[in-house]
Amino acid sequence: MLLSALSNDKVGSMISMTSKRRFVALLFLALTTTSISSLALASALDEVRPKAPQSQQGFDLWADNFAVDWVRLSAEMATDTQYFSGAEQDVQDRQLTPITPAQRAKEIALARIGLARLNQFLAGPLETTQRSSAETMRNGLQHRIAGEPYADHNFVFSQFSGAHINAVRFMTTAHPLRNAADVSSYLARLSQIADRMDEAIATGRAATERSLIPPRVILERAQTQVQTFLAPPAQKNVLVTTFAQRIERISGLSAAERATAIASATRIVEQQIRPAYARIQTFMTEIYPRTGDAVGLSRLPDGAQAYQVALAKFTGTVLSAGDIHAIGLREVARIEARMDGLLRQLGFQEGGIAQRMALLEASLQPVAGSDPRPDLLMRYTAMVRDAEKRSTALFNLKPRAPVEVLREPALTEASAAAHYNIPAPDGSRPGVFWVPLPGPLFNMSRMRSLSYHEAVPGHHFQLAIQAELTGLPKFRTMRIFGGGSAHSEGWALYTEKLAVEQDWYRDDAVGLLGALGSELFRARRLVVDTGLHSKGWTREQAIEYGIEASEVERYIAWPGQACAYMLGMLRIVELRERAKTALGTKFSLPAFHDVVLQTGSVPMDVLEKIVDQWIAGQKSA
Repeated sequence: MLLSALSNDKVGSMISMTSKRRFVALLFLALTTTSISSLALASALDEVRPKAPQSQQGFDLWADNFAVDWVRLSAEMATDTQYFSGAEQDVQDRQLTPITPAQRAKEIALARIGLARLNQFLAGPLETTQRSSAETMRNGLQHRIAGEPYADHNFVFSQFSGAHINAVRFMTTAHPLRNAADVSSYLARLSQIADRMDEAIATGRAATERSLIPPRVILERAQTQVQTFLAPPAQKNVLVTTFAQRIERISGLSAAERATAIASATRIVEQQIRPAYARIQTFMTEIYPRTGDAVGLSRLPDGAQAYQVALAKFTGTVLSAGDIHAIGLREVARIEARMDGLLRQLGFQEGGIAQRMALLEASLQPVAGSDPRPDLLMRYTAMVRDAEKRSTALFNLKPRAPVEVLREPALTEASAAAHYNIPAPDGSRPGVFWVPLPGPLFNMSRMRSLSYHEAVPGHHFQLAIQAELTGLPKFRTMRIFGGGSAHSEGWALYTEKLAVEQDWYRDDAVGLLGALGSELFRARRLVVDTGLHSKGWTREQAIEYGIEASEVERYIAWPGQACAYMLGMLRIVELRERAKTALGTKFSLPAFHDVVLQTGSVPMDVLEKIVDQWIAGQKSA
């Protein structure tokens, strides 16, 4: 399969049989072991590498085939995107990707092949969309390769993206259940979870041997999740109960067939999955005595380098941790000054910003008594619908797919942040704005800004539109090679700022304070994330700075990602202001939004080039 990435260039006609045999032998080693050196693989590639291609058509064909090979390495990605069709998609939908060194070696080997070819294409003639595609692919592959030496610096069972959580989340929300074949595929995947968890345990043990130990607080959060998973009997396990609920909607599946499928799922959970999660529990207990209170990457071997690689990946910049820390301090001071004036207008005059916002939030809490969560979900939905109406004047492009607001599942609610899932490509699932509502206190002032960020006109406009675009290759609409968190999260935070600029909070001082509080939150993230991972901050220091405990623990478990939001937003605003200055009366805000949304998820330097080209085109027009 990997050789299809090279076959379109008729490699065989350009190399000797001896060179070809050497290349295939070395590539086979790369895919089946972790011992092959990058220099050896590079040497093999040099022997078969053709001259830089001159055909633009050649790039399209190669890129499509390479993306196919890349998706084949992740059955979960294939399912999420429904990238294939027919028998191949059916096969992918029955698999769970191994969590093994061999699997990682396959990814790196293919990434190196792709990177070499992309550099050749980029050295030759490409039209604008092709060049953007090539640069986006290259960026994703570069970060995958750069991050590989530090992959184990993040705990394999972290509470946000650990293997034990990913498997449950994927099976309960992403695996399609549309027909009887999907039911069979679900059961096939269910029977592989135990193997995947054992592979993850092996990964964790290998990392432990290299002194890559999680902080105690992260291990404790993951332990709680495993305990929660194991608490109910198999028939009440989330993998069984959600399965039973979802297959009720499948037409053509008889009651007897449903009962048989549910019994099979229960048996797999009881006999295979619960024992595997018990083994995870045992592993966590074993390493607990080796954990400590230090939480930053700087505590680990090569931690400083690991953090810089993470920052580069998530922010799309070459800024150092010190640079980002300074930007965060500057933005915090600016936003707090504006919030201070608004709080004084509402009568909150004493104490710091965090203290006064806490008092404001306390005054806004639902009246004690019945469960307020159903009403809160209805209010979130109403805010999203209102935002859809308000967006009409600011956006030409809008997604065809609808968006729904749902409560975060119980297993992950205590530690989850609000997030968005893209619609299924086949229309079987809408976009979903997931809202954690663990209580007992709720963040009332930020409800509107959160709705704008996660749903409309934030992630839903951005990601659903991207999936529906027809002018981009499939691997870009499906975000196969990413594009960087700075773009996607920067856009979502930009739309929060846009709502403030467009006076959506007129006569809503509380909502405006919430919006500014959300922006302040992202600015503080820059300070806290860099403080934790490069300046030796403790968890308690970060909480004292104004970030709640669950969020601080997110930054501990996911270094660098929290810096993407503010830095991405600042870059988009900078590009918008550049366009305004350059175009004057020719500037159109909806047209600028079109450019950003039609581009899809790309690295920020690629977005800058595209905006500059648009500015030049508007000038000449």
